[in-house]
Amino acid sequence: MADQTQDFNQGQIQIELPEDEATGTYSNLVMISHSPSEFILDFISVMPGAPKAKVVKRMVLSPDHAKRLVSALSENIERYENENGSISDSDEIDVPFNYRGPTPEA
Repeated sequence: MADQTQDFNQGQIQIELPEDEATGTYSNLVMISHSPSEFILDFISVMPGAPKAKVVKRMVLSPDHAKRLVSALSENIERYENENGSISDSDEIDVPFNYRGPTPEA
């Protein structure tokens, strides 16, 4: 236990990636809602022509962590575009406005 505490205190943390998560989960839509204490990100897989879409992963983040995520994602997008060219964002997205995510509450 002392070794783990020492590593953590030195800015080191061991991160384990479980085998069942290693392949990732595909999502082509995310719906975001929030309350005063948390942000909820519902990652959704929408298939063309299908009448229903499925939430494949839900992430609940604290507000400060959500802000750090935005910063890290922006930084990575910038690096990606520097290496691979601009990502097009001109496509219109068909958002399912009948989606009823979590109701924000304190």
